[in-house]
Amino acid sequence: MASPVWQTLAVVLVGLAAVLWPAGRRPQWLTPQVRTAVPALASALLTAASLLVRGPVVFGPGEVMILLSLLFIAVRHCPSRWAFVCGVLDAGALLILPVRGDVRLSSDVMGLEMIGLVLVGLVAGLAGYLRTMDYRRTLAVSETRRSERLAIAADLHDFVAHHVTGILVQTQVARMMAQTQPQELDPVLAGIERAATEALASMRRTVGVLRDTGPEAAGHRPVGDLAGITELIEGFATPGQQVVLRRDPAVSADLPHEVQAAAFRVVQEALTNIRRHAADAAHIKVRLRDDAGRLEVSVADDGRGGTQLPAAAHGGGFGLVGLKERVTAAGGELHAGPRGDVGWEVRAVFSARKS
Repeated sequence: MASPVWQTLAVVLVGLAAVLWPAGRRPQWLTPQVRTAVPALASALLTAASLLVRGPVVFGPGEVMILLSLLFIAVRHCPSRWAFVCGVLDAGALLILPVRGDVRLSSDVMGLEMIGLVLVGLVAGLAGYLRTMDYRRTLAVSETRRSERLAIAADLHDFVAHHVTGILVQTQVARMMAQTQPQELDPVLAGIERAATEALASMRRTVGVLRDTGPEAAGHRPVGDLAGITELIEGFATPGQQVVLRRDPAVSADLPHEVQAAAFRVVQEALTNIRRHAADAAHIKVRLRDDAGRLEVSVADDGRGGTQLPAAAHGGGFGLVGLKERVTAAGGELHAGPRGDVGWEVRAVFSARKS
């Protein structure tokens, strides 16, 4: 017949294997719930057997520490629906240790039970706190990834849609000129080539962001600044259109980067919407003005809503929504609406604090 010491030692060895088994070598069946439940059940069964046979069965600090470790693992690492069950098993096995071989609730047993309750509370509380922190960290990472996906989607819309819309408009112009002014086609075709090249470059930068997981990825984001507005305007006009940039000399080139990027997107989205919804506009005015320490960006046109773009190219109305979110995030305000009887105006105002 096995000695009671060896029975306890067997339980301790099972618990040690569950606690110390290397993570990289654990078989698939050795899940956290199996690791925490089996040793606790073995300890509880040994305690129950000692009560039935009324024989002395020893327990020591080793078994106590193992059960506390398993309790920690259960509360922190077990799946949600198993964490409570396995935690109760480990805590219960620990709390009934003092009654092995003696069912009388003496003062010594009561004292050990109180110590056990305190230890269970401390370990379970610590494990629960760390599990909560893990959950919050996971939520934070998910939210960060979601925000980055939305930012990349905004980049795709702002850059690629702008260039592709330009390609579509200039292609229509080229088709009309092929019948009436074939000798003037070269500048239009050059504009189409430039827009296509820029669209491909924007796509390449965006794909680079998706592939790059390093900390330098943010620097590869296709963003713009105030200087880029000039280039944006130079390649915008189609035959019969005039685009004018009015920049107040008081507007500093040393504004915060996020403000310059948001201002660039305001102009870009406004010009894209003119191509989509007011291709008949003859005069387009872009203005950068210092308004009492604030940067005011406005894009106004004299279009009457005439466009020959296919219905599928008109957009789903998400551009201004995303633009408003971007402007608000940069601490600005966005206003868009008709300007009198003719035309449309998009205006954004930002705080112009220098970086």
